[in-house]
Amino acid sequence: MIRFVVRRLLWLVPTVVLITFMVYVFVRIGWNPEASYARNNTRVTPAKIQQYKNANFLYDGAWGYVRGYFRWLWQFAHGPDEWQRTIKGRSLVWPELRGAIFNTLRLAGVAAVLGISLGLSLGTLAARKPGGIFDTVVNMLAYFAGAIPPFVSGVVLQLVFAVELGWLPDGRVYPPGNRGFDLWLMTKHLILPVTAVAIQTISGYARFMRASLLDVRSMDYVRTARAKGLTEWQILRRHGVRNAMIPMATVIGLDLGQLIGGLIITENIFNYPGTGKYFIKHATSGDLPALMPFLVLLIISVLVFNLLADLSYAKLDPRIRLA
Repeated sequence: MIRFVVRRLLWLVPTVVLITFMVYVFVRIGWNPEASYARNNTRVTPAKIQQYKNANFLYDGAWGYVRGYFRWLWQFAHGPDEWQRTIKGRSLVWPELRGAIFNTLRLAGVAAVLGISLGLSLGTLAARKPGGIFDTVVNMLAYFAGAIPPFVSGVVLQLVFAVELGWLPDGRVYPPGNRGFDLWLMTKHLILPVTAVAIQTISGYARFMRASLLDVRSMDYVRTARAKGLTEWQILRRHGVRNAMIPMATVIGLDLGQLIGGLIITENIFNYPGTGKYFIKHATSGDLPALMPFLVLLIISVLVFNLLADLSYAKLDPRIRLA
């Protein structure tokens, strides 16, 4: 196990470098930082554009991309204080990005805990009696809820509970003008966006868990357990859930790794200042200094949670040995 972890961690570094280099090239080609800088600063002179290119290592030619990337990576590795400033306002990147990450982790984390726990529980209970009333109801609701796009459910929740009934705020972290920390007020503002995200999460995990458990029920060791006289609930608890969680670990690892990427649609509907709004804001202006740190942190998060998902296999199934 230790050897596996060390090897994966060693491979993590070149993997991050390769993927972030590809992202760097795509961002430069897709957003054209020089043109974006000129577009966001209408009175800029050619000398200022060249100064901006030099400050952000935007060298020309194919070799310029390689040289520029490693110059950027070296500066990025020195910490947030050394990062280039944004195109608009020449402000520091990390304070805004840090706030967006914390806001997204708060929203997505609560939604993930609720969605995964409720989804796995409903899928497990539905798989106890396939074709039964509870299984039919869960399946029907899961497919119905999963078919509703987040931009529809988010708008409907706002119209019903915020506009018509006035029970809950329509979004944001706090109301405009609020100062200081207020847990109850923050919770009220989180209810609608968390619900919009959790609807999709619960429906997805309920269907995945049910399908995984139904596969497990047909295995030889389950039939052997039945022959020994164990009840269906004992089989489900002792053998079914643990083995069904092996493929689920991959899905959960991928989903958790993407938390930092934000919920672009949901955050924009509820005007929630997370990484989804951060990405849209800076992608619209083609702000390379603001986009690259966010994308690098997202890549590292996905890779780390993939590693944790692999490690969970050995815990869930002792037959699996990670060499």
